[in-house]
Amino acid sequence: MKKLTTKCLLILMLIIPACVLESHAQAIGIQLGTMRKMMPEGMPAVIAKLKELGITEIEGGGGRNMDPAAFRKLVEQNGLKVIATGAGFDNLQNKDSIQKIIKNAKALGAQYVICYWIPHDGDNFTFADMKKGVEVFNAAGKTLKENGLTLSYHAHGYEFREYAEGKGTLFEYFMENTKPEYVTLQMDVFWMKNPGQDPVALLKKYPTRWKSLHLKDRRVGTPDNLNGRQDKETNVVLGTGDVGIGEVMKTAKQIGIKHFFIEDESTRALEQLPQHVAYLKSLK
Repeated sequence: MKKLTTKCLLILMLIIPACVLESHAQAIGIQLGTMRKMMPEGMPAVIAKLKELGITEIEGGGGRNMDPAAFRKLVEQNGLKVIATGAGFDNLQNKDSIQKIIKNAKALGAQYVICYWIPHDGDNFTFADMKKGVEVFNAAGKTLKENGLTLSYHAHGYEFREYAEGKGTLFEYFMENTKPEYVTLQMDVFWMKNPGQDPVALLKKYPTRWKSLHLKDRRVGTPDNLNGRQDKETNVVLGTGDVGIGEVMKTAKQIGIKHFFIEDESTRALEQLPQHVAYLKSLK
């Protein structure tokens, strides 16, 4: 009996560390647009490359001319999973098109539907634009929740202009007037830094609203603006820019965010991707 107990303990000593490491391993995701230069090689090659890099989660609408179910099968056969897919603002307002969004998300196996933009005239984002955004998101978020999905808004920074003297920013209006049970957020840390905001402070201010992050870093010395636009070549390797990715990741994990999608919009995206992944794997 004593020998059996000792043997069992030795086995447990060998097994438990592996389990602990696996349970605490950081899932690394990618916004599929980052792979745009590789798309001509075909989606199987793209997914194989992501697998090789150790990426396990995907945000994207599907596989470019692939049926959503076939894309999901390809992804899952390679040990990856679609977490989120995108949806246009106009399509969220239409009863027929929102049903198509729901059908597509479910076929992909996605949990989150992300809207990336509230339409507005050029750089003139107004209170009326935001008010409409709030109304559309509350209604669409309710419909998505009733169908087992979660709506997230991906802000781009133009929301941080003041909408009335002394009343705060349009972003604050959004947070105060969207219903938390129907509307969550995805933080693109680059686009939070770009209007001069502190991504860490925003994570701490609204800890229950953020459900995922877009990870991209901004070249040191890049000027801020409130337009939600920036030179794509200011996307630099994670950890080398002015966003403070390390502290962002630390705070995000503390408040319970589980999904982190690398996004690189520069022409160097494929070359920088292995460095992005290596940096994220280096974080403790």
